[in-house]
Amino acid sequence: MQSPGAWADEQSSLLPIAGCDEVGRGTWAGPVVAAAVILDPQRPLAGLADSKTLSPKRRVVLDALIREQALAVSIGQASAAEIDRINILQATLLAMQRAVAGLSLTPVHVLVDGNQLPDLSMPCRAIVRGDATQPAISAASIVAKVWRDRLMQELAACHPVYGFERHFGYGTMQHWQALQEHGPCAEHRRSFAPIRRLLDHPNHSEQRHL
Repeated sequence: MQSPGAWADEQSSLLPIAGCDEVGRGTWAGPVVAAAVILDPQRPLAGLADSKTLSPKRRVVLDALIREQALAVSIGQASAAEIDRINILQATLLAMQRAVAGLSLTPVHVLVDGNQLPDLSMPCRAIVRGDATQPAISAASIVAKVWRDRLMQELAACHPVYGFERHFGYGTMQHWQALQEHGPCAEHRRSFAPIRRLLDHPNHSEQRHL
């Protein structure tokens, strides 16, 4: 079977090709965010990798370089309310659709991290661990992560009791303790099991909910 890398190399004549990835799928609060990036083949970027493997400072540096040198960059998101309404998988695919639709340059092909594809008007291919093997997907993962982290820091100013600026909505002990004390805010995903159980049993505080 042909490797994803070989497939992408063979498609290089079909530029522009976009990479698409998401961040925030497993958090308890905030939107799920996707980015779509079309890199400039004439200006390759060194150091692109899965955003989870990079330090926050390195991600910020690379995000600036990507935005400066890429042919097109776009962000799409689906809110906590949308996640509750249509489920996290469908909300993730919706965020990807919005990211691709927002590109200033229409790609002829889209490479998507993972094994699920959004409904797009152009051909697309899902690549498991594509954020580690495809530069355009790596770039999208970095842009999405930096953008969402900044958004959660802004939301922390509106909802200071939860510590969003530290855990970015993920399920930490600090986050759980704040939820027990203050209850969920509008940014929390009420369909997620820990939040749902807390709403169903507000006086039950066993740590097993984590």
